[in-house]
Amino acid sequence: MTKPTLGDRLAGVRRESTLTQEQLAERSGVSVEVIRKLEQGSRGAARLDTLHALARALGVSTSALLGDASQAAARGEPDHQQLSLGEIRRVVAPVRGLGGVPLVVPAAEPPGLATLRANLHAADRVYNAGDYAVALRVVPPLLLNVRAAVSLAGDERHAEAYDLLARAQHLAGGLLIQLRADDLAHTALSGALDAAQRSGDQVVEATVIRTMCWLLMRQGRICEAAELAVVTADEVEPRLSRATPADLAAWGWLLLSAAAAQARDNRPDEVADLIGVAAAAAARIGEQVPASDHLMLVGGFDNAKVQMQRAEAAAVAGDAGRVLELSTLVPPVPTISTSAWRRHRLDVAWAYAELRRYGKATAVLTQLRNTAPTWLRQQRYARDTVDRIATGRRRAMTDELAGLAELMGCSR
Repeated sequence: MTKPTLGDRLAGVRRESTLTQEQLAERSGVSVEVIRKLEQGSRGAARLDTLHALARALGVSTSALLGDASQAAARGEPDHQQLSLGEIRRVVAPVRGLGGVPLVVPAAEPPGLATLRANLHAADRVYNAGDYAVALRVVPPLLLNVRAAVSLAGDERHAEAYDLLARAQHLAGGLLIQLRADDLAHTALSGALDAAQRSGDQVVEATVIRTMCWLLMRQGRICEAAELAVVTADEVEPRLSRATPADLAAWGWLLLSAAAAQARDNRPDEVADLIGVAAAAAARIGEQVPASDHLMLVGGFDNAKVQMQRAEAAAVAGDAGRVLELSTLVPPVPTISTSAWRRHRLDVAWAYAELRRYGKATAVLTQLRNTAPTWLRQQRYARDTVDRIATGRRRAMTDELAGLAELMGCSR
């Protein structure tokens, strides 16, 4: 028996709700043409935000429409020159011969663990600055050397070596997610999780799983992302009386990951509950900062990040006014996690564009372009917002908007 397609599911739910295609279009804000194409099984990929809008209008979970089509809902790469992934692919997914021996090995003995850890932190700073071209040059040799160091480490330093390997693989996975190399990112993160388990550090394990949840959401696998985040959060939930700031932050990040997935699955009650618990964790941390060995992994979880997540949930729900209202409660400076701050600013830009305050939206996006142009170019969310501004404006395109359109590869 043939499995129902996304179009079959959409048409079936719509008919059960007694809505016509025109009525669904009016309720959801999705054009009749798009709805008709989806129901007819158009070969084009269905956008995840489009499916969420339809699910919200029909009063069902997004998962009810996705079914086996979750992969088709994953967002694509902006139309621009692709950065070469050849070298990082050779290292993340190495060719192996008899006995599992990789064909790609370091040309010389690797540096010591202390030097490699310093190199890892330097690579992480490059990655967080959004300079992916440089990151692609420094991460492959780093990962290659760390793997060699693991094979050379004695029993007394095995845990330390595997901890370093987990962090290096995790960094590679995050970089590959940003570059839309999903399958390669999954390979890197799976290796990171294996190494984290060998290191015995639960904070590292939880951080890798949080990034895996991010990857799953990018692929449209929102139910799996939510389940993985919730299950892991339950497993690592700390005892508040003795928890370290890193323990609380790792737990809090997982709760926010679960909230992000549930928001995209049209489950507002679960979102509110999860963010509420995360807020309690942030309050417990207060102004304490995780120890330096965990700061790279869980830094940036605080009351400001919780507030950003509330704003993101409002954006996913389509409430632009609420996004701007909540954004006023977020401190006007980046937290330790610059990526979280940038993502929040995209929500603010979207809200301004949704309310036709195009000048404000352009100003937010221009600020992001000036501080992290490579990162911005990789964000489909930003590209869609620029498109909305460009097509919705009544006046001539400003120089700022023209620059954004050129960066994002948008038509004018």
